[in-house]
Amino acid sequence: MKTIGFAEYIWLDGTRPTQQIRSKARIVHVPETPVAADFPAWSFDGSSTGQASGEDSDCLLTPVRVVRDPRRGEGCHLVLCEVLNTDETPHATNHRAHLRRVLDAAGAEADPWTGFEQEYTILRAGRPLGFPESGFPAPQGPYYCSVGADVAFGRDLADAHAAACLDAGLMIYGINAEVMPGQWEFQIGYRGIEGEAADALAMADHLWLARFLLQREAERFGYAVSFANKPVPGDWNGAGMHTNFSTAAIRAPQTGRLAIDAAVERLSRHHARHIADYGDGLAARLTGLHETCSIEEFRAGVAHRGASIRIPQPVAQKGHGYFEDRRPGANADPYRVAACLVETVLLSDEQRARLNPAATRAAA
Repeated sequence: MKTIGFAEYIWLDGTRPTQQIRSKARIVHVPETPVAADFPAWSFDGSSTGQASGEDSDCLLTPVRVVRDPRRGEGCHLVLCEVLNTDETPHATNHRAHLRRVLDAAGAEADPWTGFEQEYTILRAGRPLGFPESGFPAPQGPYYCSVGADVAFGRDLADAHAAACLDAGLMIYGINAEVMPGQWEFQIGYRGIEGEAADALAMADHLWLARFLLQREAERFGYAVSFANKPVPGDWNGAGMHTNFSTAAIRAPQTGRLAIDAAVERLSRHHARHIADYGDGLAARLTGLHETCSIEEFRAGVAHRGASIRIPQPVAQKGHGYFEDRRPGANADPYRVAACLVETVLLSDEQRARLNPAATRAAA
C-alpha cells in the first residue's frame, strides 16, 4: 500500500570552509515503510548553493537515508541525499561518497562503529542564552549538567530536539547542558539496545539528520544555533564533536586493548592530516586549556580529558570497547571525521594512496 505525503530532501551545500544544510520538499507517492530507493532522484540549482556555475547549474540529488518526519506527521519523511554531478558521479562536495569508498576498502569484517557527541550554542539576538546584554555571566562551573532557571538556558530547545530525533527514529543517546551558558550537547551512537549497531556511515547520516532537526526546531523558538568551535572568546570552553570509535577487534575482549594501542600509534603519525579535516577554527578551541590538548600536540591517556585520544576508565579496566577522539570541532563533517579514522586505523599506506591520489601527490 502506498501513501501520499511530503518528502523533505536534505543535502550539504558548497559553503566554505563549513558546509551548510539545505533542503526542499515535494509530494511523493511511496510505500508506507519506504526505503531510499523508493524516492525519485531530484535536482536543484547548484549556482545558488556554491556547487555549480550559472551556465551549467543543475546538480542531482540521490536519496540515501530515509526517516520519519516528526513535524509533518504520518506519511511524511526526511530524505537525506548525496549530491551528484549530471553524469551521476559524486560532486566534489560529496564527502559521504568518499566515506563509502573507505569503508569498502576496509572490508565488512572490520565493522567500524562511530558515535558523535555534538556540542552547540543557542543564540538569541546574537548572544548565547544566559549572557546579559552587556558584560558576561558568572564564570563557567555551575552550568554543566545544570538544573534551574538561573543556570540552565535553552532546555526548551534541547528537549524539543531530543523528542524530534526519537520520533524520527534517529539513534540519539542522550543530552546535557554544557559548560558555558546556552551551550548544550546531544549524542548520536550506540545505545546498548539489542539489535542496534552503530556503523560509521549510518551514524554520520543520523548526525546530519539530527543537525537538520536541531535547526528546524530552533526556528520554532526564534533561536539561532551556532556550531562554532569557539563561540565566545576568553575563559570559556569551546564546542566540540568528540568522536567515539571502535572496530570489531577493539570491541573484542581477546584483542581489544592491543587493537586500541595499535590504533593510537597509527593516529599519532597522522595528527596534522586529521586536524585539517576536523573542522574550521580549531586552533581557537584546541589551545591546551579548557579540557583540550594543544593543536600542535598529540597525546593519549586513560580518562584524560586534556588528551587528543581519551581511553575511558571502564574500557581500560575491561580491556576492550572504544576510544574517544577529542579533537574534532563542533562544525566538523562526520563523514570526513569517520573517513579519517577508518583510513588511519584500518587501511594500509597503499590503500590510502589509491583512495586519495591528489593528497598523496601533495604530501610528496
